[in-house]
Amino acid sequence: MIGLDTNVLVRYLTEDDPEQSPRAVALVDGALEKGERLFVTQVVLCELVWVLDSVYRYPRQEIVSVVRDLLRTRQLVIEDLDSARAALDRYADQGGDFADFLIVERCRAAGCGLIASFDGDLREAEEDVFRP
Repeated sequence: MIGLDTNVLVRYLTEDDPEQSPRAVALVDGALEKGERLFVTQVVLCELVWVLDSVYRYPRQEIVSVVRDLLRTRQLVIEDLDSARAALDRYADQGGDFADFLIVERCRAAGCGLIASFDGDLREAEEDVFRP
């Protein structure tokens, strides 16, 4: 299994770099053709959403579509897929920050009854998030 860093995934998805993009496409498509699995961490997902939003200015629904396609790709192993799906659904529906939703989902999965945050928007959206 090959782990993918954010920059490789961004080059693969955007094909924006004349040198790196073809190499990323060859790596990912080659692995998929051979039946090899590729590993994507939750940190990579958070960075990917941030880059597509902040750098490439993708509309939110396009980001949701891209990430949803990644989560459905059978040869990609997504770290804690259930939390990633739940965070993406909330990101699509509620308009908050994907990373914040993922933090909440991971805390809940770990058995946290409460989550401390100074993020006012997150506290408004979540009953179990409080200001310390």
